[in-house]
Amino acid sequence: MQALTNRSKLASNKKMSFMERIYLPAIVNGMMITIGHFFRKKATINYPEQTREFSKIYRGQHVLKRDEQGRERCTACGLCAVACPAEAITMISAERKPGEEHLYREEKYAAIYEIDMLRCIFCGDCEEACPKEAIFLTDRIVASQYERKPFVYGKDILVEPLDLSLRIDISARQTESVLKFKQNKRFAHNK
Repeated sequence: MQALTNRSKLASNKKMSFMERIYLPAIVNGMMITIGHFFRKKATINYPEQTREFSKIYRGQHVLKRDEQGRERCTACGLCAVACPAEAITMISAERKPGEEHLYREEKYAAIYEIDMLRCIFCGDCEEACPKEAIFLTDRIVASQYERKPFVYGKDILVEPLDLSLRIDISARQTESVLKFKQNKRFAHNK
């Protein structure tokens, strides 16, 4: 019977020499490789005590930014959730009530904003889609847990604190052209 494809190869039936049959040279060669690895520099580090340097564009834990007056930038437009390929972002919008002008920047805000960190692939599409520059990925590492529920981060974890000294600097993640654009106050976006 003829094969359907021409992928089959003829196997060699070469006779092994005496040294190949006793496997001793192969064992010695394998042991030399193993012993050579003992004297190499270790690839691992003791993490909590030692840390590796991250690149400037490392994408870590998300943060919801506030403006200079301490108001939340997010307007619950949903573009970040639509742009997320992993569908990790969910939000519920609400209307700002009279007297809450110091809390929220626009009339509409995110009453509930959640990111499932187990689904997130840290691609950065959410921060690119946001027209208000409300969400950014920081250089912070997402802490490990033993259960799934703590990985759904709400506004209590994501929104940066009101204190200016505790805010997260994300200027290292922005290119020079973006920073130059932000300097131009004639655009409504930068006011």
